[in-house]
Amino acid sequence: MRMLQPDTIAPPFARYAHGVEVPAGHRLVATSGQLGLASDGTVPEGARAQADLCFAACTAILGEAGMTPADAIRINAFVTGREHMQGYMDARDAWLAGVARLPASTLVIVSGFTRPEFLVEVEVLAAAP
Repeated sequence: MRMLQPDTIAPPFARYAHGVEVPAGHRLVATSGQLGLASDGTVPEGARAQADLCFAACTAILGEAGMTPADAIRINAFVTGREHMQGYMDARDAWLAGVARLPASTLVIVSGFTRPEFLVEVEVLAAAP
């Protein structure tokens, strides 16, 4: 897989790629959107804590398929306000620490989720041979 970063467009705003090419013959894994919900049913306060839980859940799901964050090709994330963007981005960057080939990424501000205490939702698409 390779990152697609054309010189003819502005560089990414943060730690992600504009695109990722997946060669033929790779398996794909798509996670559902993961919320900041701990295994005991609690929801921590703050976007960073919730995003860390979202990414931990994505890691577990990818692990079921023998994949890691290094196999991520796309991240779609949703936050309920601009004030939550930095906490999410810090968690994303921590999740991608040490990953050389970055995934494509989209971050959208939404009006809310199924419960008002949820601030962040993350879904990941991954590919591996």
